Amino acid sequence: MINPDIFPDFFPGTVWLAGAGPGDPALLTLLAHHGLERADIVVYDALVDERILAMANNTATLEYAGKRGGQPSVKQSDISERLVALAQDGKRVLRLKGGDPFVFGRGAQECEALVAAGVNFCIVPGITAGIGGLAYAGIPVTSRDTNAAVTFITGHTASGDVPAALDWDCLSKGSPVLVIYMGSRHLARISKRLMEAGRPSSEPVALISKATTPHQKTVTTNLGDCVAHMKEFDLKPPMLIIVGPTVAYHKKFSGKDQ
Repeated sequence: MINPDIFPDFFPGTVWLAGAGPGDPALLTLLAHHGLERADIVVYDALVDERILAMANNTATLEYAGKRGGQPSVKQSDISERLVALAQDGKRVLRLKGGDPFVFGRGAQECEALVAAGVNFCIVPGITAGIGGLAYAGIPVTSRDTNAAVTFITGHTASGDVPAALDWDCLSKGSPVLVIYMGSRHLARISKRLMEAGRPSSEPVALISKATTPHQKTVTTNLGDCVAHMKEFDLKPPMLIIVGPTVAYHKKFSGKDQ
């Protein structure tokens, strides 16, 4: 039995920005679950599993505010204004975001809006896909035998393009393992750029589609063939792209070739 005294109070007029984890409801943190039990309204993202939303208390209002690349979405400014308005109306607002709110999400922007409006808020970290998703595929983020560093990269900016400010040469030379979020649309450009920067075409790559969900699919390949294999296996976003030696653990730990 969990002692409720370990949790902070969820006061009216406050916003909790919580991570829902990468998909599997079992990866939800206890603090996020506590927020679901106390919230008056849950403002949730597109990738939050319906089974997580079902954990909200029976009186809570569920309000969709998802953003998906290449699809019509609510403007971020409107979401931030909505959070402020709900809190100023005295609601306990749970802003539920996929993964972790501060890892390639818009948690920082929402916090800035809350600070500007004088609204109190709480950050509830979540398990990010770059850790939880890899674990579900039997791929360690780090291993003593392969890498002492790992780099998390976003595959597209708010405008939907590959980040222009990334120094691919330095990334290629400086980080043994790269974990790329939201990069499926630009996989051809990303893989080409990495090879131009010195990573060999034989470099191990894992493509993890819909990580930690019942529809998860993992394909191991290499930089030279990853685009063709993504199409061959009909892999769909959300997708993680892992480049580096830890990919070899997938077959060893999961017992699968693909």
